[in-house]
Formats: sequence, C-alpha cells, structure tokens
Amino acid sequence: MKNITKMSVSDPPVLIPVPKPRSRYLLRAGVAQPPSAQRDGVGQMPLPDVQVDAQMNSEVETYIKDEVRVDDSSNQSYSSSEPHDLQAVKTNCSESLPWPASLTISPSSDPVPGRTADSMSSDDSSVTLNSSKSQDDLSKDDLNKDDLSKDDLSKDDLNNDELNKDDLSKDDLNKDDLNSDNASFTDQLRNAQTELGASEGVHQVPKSHNLQIKTERFKKPRAATIRVSRKKQTLSGPRQRTSECAVTQSGWLEVWKGRKHIVLWTTLDGQLMSLWKKRTDKFTEYVFHVTSITNIRKQDQGHFSISLQKKQFEFMAYSDAVQESWLVSLYATRGREPVTTPKKHGPLIMKDPRKKVYTAICGYTLWIYSSKEDFNIGLGMMFVSMNIASVKSTGRRSFTLITPYRNFNFSADSAKEATMWLENLNDVIRSALCYSEVAHRLWSSPCNKVCADCGAANPEWASVNLLVVICEACAGAHRSMSSNRSKVRGLKLDNKVWTEPLIQLFMLYGNKAANSVWGHNIPPAEQIGPDVSPDQKAEFILAKYRKGLYRKAHPLAASQKLLNQRLREVVCGPDVEETLSLLCSGARVSSSATDPELQSAISVAETSGQALQTELLRHNEFVDPPDFEETKHSEEQMEELHGKLDEERFLFSQENESAACDVLDLTEVISVFDCSAGQTHEFEVLTLTDRLTCSADERNALLGHMLHIMKILLAGAVVDDDLLGVFAVSRACLREGAALQCAEVWCTLQAGEMTIHTKQHGSRDTVILGAQTRCHLQRSEKSILLEFAERTLHMQFDLEISCVRWYELVKRAVSSTTDGRQRAGSVPCAVDRCISHITQHGLKVEGLYRRCGIAPQISKMVDALRVSPRGIVLETDEYSILDVSGALKQILRQEIELIPNTQKPHWLKAAALSDETLRRQTCLKLLNQLPPDNHATLAALCGHLHMVQMHSHVNRMTAHNLAVIFVVTLFQEFAMNTGMVQLTRELIMHHMQIFTDHVETDGDITAL
Repeated sequence: MKNITKMSVSDPPVLIPVPKPRSRYLLRAGVAQPPSAQRDGVGQMPLPDVQVDAQMNSEVETYIKDEVRVDDSSNQSYSSSEPHDLQAVKTNCSESLPWPASLTISPSSDPVPGRTADSMSSDDSSVTLNSSKSQDDLSKDDLNKDDLSKDDLSKDDLNNDELNKDDLSKDDLNKDDLNSDNASFTDQLRNAQTELGASEGVHQVPKSHNLQIKTERFKKPRAATIRVSRKKQTLSGPRQRTSECAVTQSGWLEVWKGRKHIVLWTTLDGQLMSLWKKRTDKFTEYVFHVTSITNIRKQDQGHFSISLQKKQFEFMAYSDAVQESWLVSLYATRGREPVTTPKKHGPLIMKDPRKKVYTAICGYTLWIYSSKEDFNIGLGMMFVSMNIASVKSTGRRSFTLITPYRNFNFSADSAKEATMWLENLNDVIRSALCYSEVAHRLWSSPCNKVCADCGAANPEWASVNLLVVICEACAGAHRSMSSNRSKVRGLKLDNKVWTEPLIQLFMLYGNKAANSVWGHNIPPAEQIGPDVSPDQKAEFILAKYRKGLYRKAHPLAASQKLLNQRLREVVCGPDVEETLSLLCSGARVSSSATDPELQSAISVAETSGQALQTELLRHNEFVDPPDFEETKHSEEQMEELHGKLDEERFLFSQENESAACDVLDLTEVISVFDCSAGQTHEFEVLTLTDRLTCSADERNALLGHMLHIMKILLAGAVVDDDLLGVFAVSRACLREGAALQCAEVWCTLQAGEMTIHTKQHGSRDTVILGAQTRCHLQRSEKSILLEFAERTLHMQFDLEISCVRWYELVKRAVSSTTDGRQRAGSVPCAVDRCISHITQHGLKVEGLYRRCGIAPQISKMVDALRVSPRGIVLETDEYSILDVSGALKQILRQEIELIPNTQKPHWLKAAALSDETLRRQTCLKLLNQLPPDNHATLAALCGHLHMVQMHSHVNRMTAHNLAVIFVVTLFQEFAMNTGMVQLTRELIMHHMQIFTDHVETDGDITAL
C-alpha cells in the first residue's frame, strides 16, 4: 500500500485543503478500492490519493467553506442511486485535472466500513490532498493545460515557494478574485465525488503542476423574443440632469446574484449603490454602502463584478464604454468614510409579504436586511428615511412605519422589544424634524412630507392655489412665476392665511391630488431631484405649471363653455379632485362676461355649503390659467431593437443576446393595436412618449406578446378567453349622452363588439357594433362619437394617433358584421338631426340659410349637438329654425371636410368642362372616389337642398341661391369661380340622377 502523507497546519503549501461537502453530496464512504490497473487505466499516470484529515482547520479552509456555504443554494443535488459517467464529470469541469475512475472521502484516517453518507456530520472533517509522485516524475503531457482557471485556486491555498513563478503569478492567485458562481477547484472535487461511485482507496494530488488558466465562461442574458422598431420622442421639457461628480452613475444593467438574474436600474451616488426594479420605484431591491465593497473586478464582454465579503454581484453593461464608466466611478469611491454605528438593530417580522428581516437604525434612516448575515456584510434590501416617515403602534407586539410611498408593518418577538423600537424610531423622527403646528398637521399626510416638485424632505412652503407643499428652493421658482400663477406661503410664517378649511384641503388632498393633475405624465428622465441646480428647478416648474406640459387635461378641455358649466356642477359636491382638474384645464371661477346672469362657481359652492370647495375657488379666483403649450417632440429617430417580456416590463437590447439597454414599464402603455396584414405580423404599442412597432415571424408569437401586455393593462379584470379575437385595447375617458361627468375606462375591440372595462368599480359593459352604429371622428378634440340606437358614447383619448387608430378599427369592426360587404357610409348624427328638423319644420321659412341666426345661441347649440345630438331639444319657431340652419352650416364648415383638399383641383377641372354630359360623368367618377361617410353626407345634404329649392315659391331660396351659399362650404378657396357655383347648382338640381347612378372608377382621375 502506498504511503499516505498527512498535511499539518504548519505545512499548508504541500496540500490543498478542501472542506468536506454536505452529506447529501456523498454517495457512500468506506467502499473498497478497485485494483490499481482499473484505477489507473491504460497508458495513464497513477492517480492521486485523497485522505480526510479531521484535525486540520486552517484559515484558508474556513474561507473556502464559507464560499461553498454562501452559494450552496446554487449547487445541484444528485441522486445517490445513479452515479454519472466519468466523461460527464470531465465535461462539467471543463477538462480539469484528470480525475480518478473512483474517488472516496473517508471521514477519518481509519475509515469504518459500512458507514453511510447520511450518518456523517457536516463538520466531521476536512479533506487533504497529497502527491503520490514527485514533481520530477511527472511529465508535462500528464496534465491538461486548461486544468484549472485562475479562479480555481486562492492565493492563500498554495505556497508561492512550491509553485513555479513562471507558471502562476501572484495576480492570478488573488484571494479576492474567487468567483463563487464559477466552478472552483472545491466545486470540481465535490462534483467528482458526487458523480462517481466512492471507493475505499485514498488518492493524492501532486503538489506542483504546470498550471494554465482556462477561459472564463460568462453568463448571458435571456435571448430576445420579438423585434422592436421604436420611434423614441424626446419631450421639450427640462433637460435631463447631468452630474458633474465623477462617482455618480445610473443606468440599466443585467445583474446576477448567484443564480438569480434580473435587469435592474442601478444608481451610484458616491456613497450608496442602489438597484431598483423600476426607474420610478421609491424603494430598492438591493442597496449597499461603497465601503462594504471588498473587491471590484473587470471582465470581458461588458461584465464586471462587485464582491461584498462572501457575496458577489455580477453585472453586464450593453457596451464597453458603459462598463468602463461604471468601473471608473466605482474605483473613485474607494477610501470613503465608513458608515456610522447603528443606534439599534435586531430581527423583526415584516408583513405584506410576511417574512423575517433584520433591521438597523443608522443615522436618520432605517435599513432593512434580509438576514443578519446580510447586515454583517452591509447588503441591504432597502432603507427608509425617517424625516419623511411617522410611526404608530398597531398592537402589543406590532407597529407601522408610514411613508408617502408605502406603509411597513412590523412585529417584534415581544411587547418589550416592540416598545423599544417605537421609542427609538420616534426619537430619530423627532430629532430629524423641526416643525410648527401648521407643518405638523400638513405633514400628517405622508405625501406632504416631501416636496411636490423635487421630493426634498420636510418642505416648509406651500402654493395655496395649486395645493402643493414645496421646499424652499422650489418656492423660489414658484415666486418667479408671479402670484398670478402660484401663491406661495410659508408653513411657519404666514399664520393668518392658514384657515381651518385650507389646512383640511392640504391634509385631505395636497400633493397627492395636485400631482395626479399637474404631474400626470412626467417622463422619468425629466423628473428632478433635490440636488439639481436652481436653473433646472425653475425650468421644470415652469414646464409643469405655466406651460402645463405634464398635466392631465380634463375631457371637456376643448370647450371653455362646457368647462365652466361642469365646474358649477362639481362644486355642488365634495369632489375636490375634479375641481382641481377643471381649474388646471382653464375653467373660470368668476362669472362669464358674455353671460353675467350666470351664478359664479364660488356662489354655487357657498350656497351648497361646500366649505373646502369654496376655499379652493377663492384662492384661484384671480389666477391666470396655464398657457397650455402642446408637448413638442424632437425629430423622430428610428431604433431597431430586440425585445423580451419580463412580467410587467418590456426589456430592449441592441443585439439578440446582449444586455438590456432600456426598459419600458408596461403599466405606462396607453394603447395596443394589432396592425397585421397578410404575411406581416406586427402590433403597435403607444405610451405618452414612445411609439413601438413590434414584429414577429409567426402569428402565434405575436399574439402571445399582445395577450401578455393586454392582461397587464387590464390588471386581472379578464382571463385569456376574454381576449380571444381582441385586436385593440386603449385607455379613454368616457361620457354618455348629454352628461358632463367622465370616467376613465379601458376599452377592447373585437369583431362586431366593443367591451368597456371600468377598473375602479371592476365592472364590464359590452356594446354591439352593428350596421346601425354610427362613428364620428372629432380629431381636434382627440375624441370619437359613437351613436347606437339606445345610447350615445363620447370617447376621448390621450393621443391623437390613438383616437385615429380607434376610429379606423371601429369602422373595421362594424364592417365585419355585414357578411364581408363594405357598409355604406353614414351621415354624422348632428348633421342628420339638423337636416331632419329643418325638413320637418322649416322648409317654408323665408330666407332659409340666407338669413343668420343669433351667434351665441348657435354656438351653444353646436356644443350641445356634439355631446348628444339626439338628446338636445330643438324648438320649431322661425328664429329657432334659423339657429338650427346656422348650426348646420357651422358644423359643415368647421368640423367636416366633405371634399378632401387633394381632390378639389379635379373638381375644378370638371367644372371647366363645357360639355354637360361629360361634366356630369366626371362628377360621378369623382363622387365615387370620396370616402363612404363623405359620399353619404354630401348626398344627404344635396337631397335636403333639393327639397328646399322645391319650396322656393315660399322660402325664396332657388337652387342658384343655395349654390351661392353652399359653394363656400364645399370648395372653400375655389368658391369665387363661377364654374364651381354652376357645378354646385347641378349637384342640387340633378341630385337623384347624380347620386343614384353607378359608374366604373377604374380610370385614373388625374387623366381628366
């Protein structure tokens, strides 16, 4: 039997200590060793022996044990009944050292036969390796050049005197370079003993080899699943904040922690490195102080790693330049002051979800760790600033920490421990705050404890008309807009202004309600923080309040009259949030100058006994409305990207398997449209700032992505079967009939029907799109009017493109119910109502269409017809008939373009033709080129005017007189041409022949 040399603690260079693996990895112990011929194989060197030395407990071994323990969860557990083949072991180890055909780990120097792995304690022994041959007996060919990587050996594991300096440099054996995620020498040994049948023989490893470094295998992100073309638009708001500090970084990075892989928004502020799941999140996934970092290592392919003692994060940037900038900033943070000693720390149970955590009070923050081990190495889950928080007891052993963004419910092991936590937290909160009575009451609302504009803690100023609590720096920017737009008052100075109703307004609504209106769609890149310059704050505040770039416009914003009317209705009740929305959109508090008899909104609120509404209106009585600048976009640039879905996020990368360069939060999506045609499979995704076109090779892959996004948008209100056949989903504000009250809804379109989902109430309403459904596009208002037999719906969209797309798809959905035949065009309901009323009651009114009605009454009537054409009551007296005729002319001139501009030159050429027959045939061709709705509306108008001229002996309106009036409506700038007047007269006189004849229109119109 070969001599076995034990390694002592005093002689670490000769032997490589390896910790004993856990019992579940051991197949068996103390099994007889096969003959040496079988063990060595043919033409192979005798293999090393392994012996367990229970006495050894070196510092190096302890380090490796910790390394194995930290990442133990990432190791695979193998079945003891089916050992793997030797070749598989060699493959798994990337052609590491030539392993023996069988290998055993004995729990002692004198193994006991029959002792099983399960009977072994995890702390029984360590493993020592010794060479059975001298270094001179080994040839270079006996070892594979790629045996071990530089991560497989620690610097302290081998004595430098026993290694050839040319073979392995000190840099290659840095202890801090240990990568627990890669297969280390320890892991290889453990895998070998796991996958091989154990034997009683004990082998040794040569104490010195010609070692070469193997190539590192880098982790790769998940492959993309769909192609994305993005037209990214940069808003004209304040420029994105740029940092002048070399240690500040932020961006999306692929992150691996053990086997856990996720894309996170990562920030470095010189003190803390924070990792967030979403860019707009208020609490992190991981956070640690830069002084907790023990090693930073650059790798290839955009990778770099950060070690925190026993744990390691591996990052991947989407380009080498981004990787380099992160490394420069990380190296610049070295030498920072260590964190302060915690005032109190200990375990707690956190609810929602329920889990055990370890918490610590450090300065003015409460840090939350997943375990005490993470607390010891400085790796936190999140931290909560105490100057924006409050705490209250919720039971004998429980308490709640309240912040503007989230409430944390904790419970302690005992009532005494909970009391100690409450006392310490309250002490920290009191020392972080210095407030007056008004400030104390306003800050009782969590959202008011941070500045409404920049998020700074403990704001001590407020804009009483905008209903926002702001910090001192932002208060200066508000004053620069003048008191006509923002009335700034101090929480500690202006005691007289702080009446009880005003304090109640701020406590009940304040920053939360105001920001839901004024800051409804602030892009994350344009949101400012407390540390930006005064110029950037002023620029952002002007864009927010003076220009109204980020506001949520009220659905009635297009009509000043309806805004004022709705304001007088709302202030009769307690809905302060809608009052804020109306004021933000320009509703007037004072009485209208054009109609002074109307009661002002303040008087209505006082009469109704609404004290809070009255107080808000008084502070906004003489305030200038916002300028309402439209959001301007820079030139669109196309980006060809690769995308993949990740729960509520859409990840984008520049290459198929490269790191994510951007992330879209799917909750920001406002519309999804299926744009597939033929063999092209694509759908469009719209947000307030982006427009994405996603394409796939197969229809099923496309539908899978659409279904995922739609389920996120509808927030669990539907199941998969509900979305079968859906080709559009969009957010809209819905009004019904003549009512001015609006509700935010999500709508889905299928063939022949539209479903309305009200998320607030969890209700669902389905309307049938049949042949009698009429749809009218009001592009200027970004709205659609849907008319059914029993109801009228007014839908307003966030974007004009969403409105137009929905209008087109509704038309398609309606046409799908007519057995494949294209449905004839429809006449707008308002036009049809006016024509019907005049035909029934006004054909004998003298000077019909020539005489004018009363302008204010006409405008009022047009607004009412827009809202509810069937619901408005029209009078039958002579002056009312003139008002209706004036309303019809106004609607046709301002809202409907009967003859498209592109076709008007062809009509001019047709009017110039001298041959009446040829002129009429040309008109027939031109009419058939009109869109169906235009054709139907023009036919209805000319038929009505034909009826009017038939009563010319009473109303004195001949066909020529009517043509002179309506040629302006039809042809605008060509109206002065006498030929156009004659052509209009012929459309009226020969209405039946022109609009009922059918001609072929295959010829090219431009050839006329």
